[in-house]
Amino acid sequence: MTPADLELRYYAVLGLVSEASRMALGYFNRSDSLGITMKGAQDWLTVADGAVEDFLRQRLAVLFPTDAIIGEEGGGQASDAVWIIDPIDGTANFARGDRNWCISIGFLRNGVPQIGVIAAPALEEVYAARRGQGATMNGQPIRVSGASDINRASVELGWSTRVPAASYLAVIERGYKAGAAMKRSGSGALGICHVAIGRSEAYAELHINAWDVAAGLVIASEAGAAVSDFFAGDGIATGNPVLCCTPALRGDLEAMTGISCRPRGD
Repeated sequence: MTPADLELRYYAVLGLVSEASRMALGYFNRSDSLGITMKGAQDWLTVADGAVEDFLRQRLAVLFPTDAIIGEEGGGQASDAVWIIDPIDGTANFARGDRNWCISIGFLRNGVPQIGVIAAPALEEVYAARRGQGATMNGQPIRVSGASDINRASVELGWSTRVPAASYLAVIERGYKAGAAMKRSGSGALGICHVAIGRSEAYAELHINAWDVAAGLVIASEAGAAVSDFFAGDGIATGNPVLCCTPALRGDLEAMTGISCRPRGD
């Protein structure tokens, strides 16, 4: 795959996410259209999740028929060129009228994230990056905060029912003891973007799925973040822990979360 092939995919997905954002906002602004159901405890599903994923799958299949596609709702199998989609990340927020949700589209080549585009339509924000080309929000370059004092750090910790509550609470306790402010906003993809733009110093989760991070990790890394090797092993199919942070706090955050993190650019 040539640099031109990757560039074509990057600009194509920017156009697709714009269309998908209009579709998702149409549902978001009409609460009676959401058709809310539950897949499990605090695992929300709306009609919009399926509609947005179907739209993206159909368009990507036409534009890039040899690429594989994995989506949160429709599944799929990895290949050496694969799109990974979360049609609505932060569905609980979406279903309740909270604007903190997004559409996340990542592209991996030979298991390495190459393209990430995350749109938060209700916030009028679009984050985008290509490997080696930097990261932007609404077209403007972004960077991590660069903070080096854990006592001034804001750390977001995602929660998953796949991890014992005691493990999650232990990380929170260690964070507070270290002097960090701990928070949770309900969208892992946006949480990673907030590290990339410097609104927080770290995002961590003890287990998360590939569709929640495939796009965000490219964006954060290109913005200067240190990120964990999420796609090691079978991460693309079964998930892994994730840590994304401003580099100067890497040691503190590894100790806090128990998750190893690579230096920026590795």
